[in-house]
Formats: sequence, structure tokens, C-alpha cells
Amino acid sequence: MELLTQLGLALGFATLSGVNLYLTVLVTGMAVRFGWVDLAATHEQFAVLGDPWILGVSGALFAVEFLADKIPWVDSTWDVLHTIVRPIGGIMLALTALGDLDPAMSVVAGLLSGGASLATHSLKAGGRLLINLSPEPVSNAIASVAEDGLVLGGLGLMAFAPAVGFFVFLIICVIAVIITTKLWGKIGGGVSALKNRLSRTEKIEKKTLGEA
Repeated sequence: MELLTQLGLALGFATLSGVNLYLTVLVTGMAVRFGWVDLAATHEQFAVLGDPWILGVSGALFAVEFLADKIPWVDSTWDVLHTIVRPIGGIMLALTALGDLDPAMSVVAGLLSGGASLATHSLKAGGRLLINLSPEPVSNAIASVAEDGLVLGGLGLMAFAPAVGFFVFLIICVIAVIITTKLWGKIGGGVSALKNRLSRTEKIEKKTLGEA
């Protein structure tokens, strides 16, 4: 059961970091700092997340992401910039959850946790890009709030039932991979359609200017 608990925490941190790394670190750090959760002896390594510097930096970066996430195309640019940051953060948190490991196992755990973070990050980034290709800017705010709610719900699950969380996060990662492969295909079609539309508009403008 203890192994499942550790795996649930590790996979949970990796999965949620791919959605919103800074919120994951901030809420976990606050939970540690203000005693919302009782750290077991096997998880004392998380005490570092309650450091004021970590809380300050993660809080400031979350504030920036909170605003950037709700502005069309700015959110996609932000996602591109975090394609490496989120998986690295997910790996660090996951390895912290797993504690001391054999060097070989640490590499394996790092690869798997990085893959989980990248899967959810790719789903988030692809979903946002698809939304930006649609004519409804309000969708960005709705998606952002939903993502933050997912992170908070996931952290709650990790706090109260990490063993169950392992299976939940595993399913989420599998679904993320499946949906992402289909999603990016649609995005490719959407980008092509947008290019054709812009090309037609440009030709009409040139024709209009020529007639004038």
C-alpha cells in the first residue's frame, strides 16, 4: 500500500505539472507551510516546498500564468515556452515523492514522469491552440478555470487517497495520449484552413486595389 501511495503521489505530481506546474507547487507548498496536510516520515522531503522563497516565486509565476492563460494566442505562446519547463518540474516533483532510489531506477522514473507531464502538457497546449482557431475568445477563460480546477481536484485526491489517485492519473495519462494524437491532426487541418482563408482574403484585397 505504501508503494502505491508513493506511486500515486509521483504520478500525480507529474500529471498535474503538465497542466499547471506553478499552481501545483504553490498549493502543495502552502499545504506544507500552513499544516493543511500532515507529512508522514516517508514524505518529509516535501517540507522544502513550504520555503517562503519557493512560495513567493511559484505564487508570482502562477499570477503571470493566470493572466496569460486567459488571453487568446498569449496562452499558446506561454505553452510553447513551457514545453520543457513543465516536464522538468514534473520530473523533479515525482522524484521527490519517490525518495531515494537506485540510480538506474531514478532514470527510469524520470523518463516515465517526464512522459506523463509531457502528455498532459501536449493535451493542454493542443486544446488551447484549437480554441484559438475558433471565433470564441471566452473559451480561453473557461478552459483556464477548468484546468485550475482539475489541478486542485487532483491535489485533493493525492492528499486523501494517493493510492486511488495512481490509477486515476494513469487513466488520465493514457486518455491524454490518445486524445492528443487526434487533436493535433485536427489542429493541422485548422491551420491549413486558416492559411487558405488568409490567402483568399489577400487575393481579394489585391484584386480590389488593382481595380481601384
